[in-house]
Amino acid sequence: MFQTRHHPFGALWNEFNQVQDEFAKWLSRAGTPATAPQLTVWEDEHAVYAEADLPGVDPAQLEVTVTEGNQLTVSGERNPPEVAGAVWLRQERPFGKFTRVVGLPALVDADRVEAKYTDGVLKLTLPKHEAAKPRKIVVKGE
Repeated sequence: MFQTRHHPFGALWNEFNQVQDEFAKWLSRAGTPATAPQLTVWEDEHAVYAEADLPGVDPAQLEVTVTEGNQLTVSGERNPPEVAGAVWLRQERPFGKFTRVVGLPALVDADRVEAKYTDGVLKLTLPKHEAAKPRKIVVKGE
């Protein structure tokens, strides 16, 4: 989990992420297929970054969107392997369509988002919107 020490809602943000993770684990135990990728998200003063492990996913099947300035959606489809005449002994990797939506800790500039897919890892750089960046205010004496 990423650190949000300098973010005014850091503790609340971390608690929200813990609840979201526990809910995802509960769904997985309840028998719902866990096709949505796990995300790692962190930030610095310039951008928010996210990575998702998506081995075997065709990058042409991935869609990344940012809405409302701070809502990241990663969706796509992982196709099952086609092995003629095979009898599956174990099939633990999830297959099918997936969508993962996460709230970001700051507004981002959707026009400048970069997405790269290398070795099965989707790497996103989401530059912070100017309004979300800290500004130093000069105090003038009289």
